[in-house]
This record gives sequence, C-alpha cells and structure tokens, in this order.
Amino acid sequence: MTSSVIASRYANALVDVVAGRGSRLEPQQAVAELRAFAGALAASPELQGALISPAVPGARKRAVVGRIADILGTSQVIRNFLFVLIDHRRIPALEDIVETFELAVDERLGFSRAEIRSANEMPEAQRAALVAQLERLTGRRVRPRFAVDPELIGGAVARIGSTVYDGSVRARLDDLGRRLAAE
Repeated sequence: MTSSVIASRYANALVDVVAGRGSRLEPQQAVAELRAFAGALAASPELQGALISPAVPGARKRAVVGRIADILGTSQVIRNFLFVLIDHRRIPALEDIVETFELAVDERLGFSRAEIRSANEMPEAQRAALVAQLERLTGRRVRPRFAVDPELIGGAVARIGSTVYDGSVRARLDDLGRRLAAE
C-alpha cells in the first residue's frame, strides 16, 4: 500500500470522527493538535527512532505519546488517534496523514486551498483583496498559504487545485509579446 493511500485512509477516518455529530473537538483544533505533535516528533530524532523502532514495545511507545500529549494539552480524540497510529506502526506516515487530514477538513468545511506565490512579502490589505478576488472567482471560501518566490519579477501566482491564476509580471510580458507578434 502506498503512503498516500495510507495517509488518506487514516486522515479520512479522523475527519469522520472530528466532523461527525456530537464531536466536541473543532476540526481546526484537531489540525493544530496534530501539527503540535508532529512538530515535537520532528524536533527529536531520538523520539522518532523510539516510536518507529520495532524493538520498543507498543506499551512503552503509548506511554511516551501519552506524556507528550499531556505536555501539549492534546485532546482525547487526537491522543487516541496517535495510539492507533502507534498500534498499527503508522507513525512514519504522520506528516502525510496530517497534510491529508488538513485537506480533507478544508474540503468538508467548504474551503479551497490556495498556494499563493509573490515576488515580495504582500501587505495584509493586498492579501485580503487577493483572497477576496479568488473567492469570487472560485465561488468558495479560500484558505491561503502565502510564499515569496524570488524568481517572480513582480505580481503573484495563485494555484487552487489544478487551476493556476497567473498575475505575474512575467505572464503579462509574455502575453504582450504574443499580442505584438500576432499583429
């Protein structure tokens, strides 16, 4: 089984629990708790090794995860999910599972994920205007991720799914060059 299939199965199961009726855990809180645990795991190669090693008994791994969850203030739902990952030896896939979980939560809540690259850091007013424009274009709420791309001359490029909205200076110059060549 590929890691993306594994990540998808575990992430969708967790979304069913978190987004289901009667859940007391908000989906965004679940994302934050998973990210916090993944960050703690990434910061400690020793912890990674212990949680991945087949030589360490499952009960000991659960105890360690339980202590970390206590320190991080992790909810019982996420704590139990981490125990399932331990029991099924899926901790190495945690980062993929968290990413897939975030995407699935966004999808269920009606958000589209937008990757937005700009030549320079955008002021907050510009960010808000760009997000509002993308929401008008897509007809959905947009959850943006901004990044600076030094290869851009100016402007911005937004990707939502497989659709690219290219408002970069390079794209405008290319378009101008094509129009001039056609005349």
